[in-house]
Amino acid sequence: MMSKPKMLTIDEAAALVDGLTKFRIRQMCIDGILPHIKAGKKYLINQSILFEKIGEKI
Repeated sequence: MMSKPKMLTIDEAAALVDGLTKFRIRQMCIDGILPHIKAGKKYLINQSILFEKIGEKI
């Protein structure tokens, strides 16, 4: 059975990753660098994809 993906808001993602601000994470979503789901006004980011993308940038 598959587990549910852990989805993060921009605030949660910024709190998880040192050195990334809420503004930068939002900009990465808008620029198409960071895959996300838009739920109303909120951006929801898959935690494992966030760490993958951060790893690619390092």
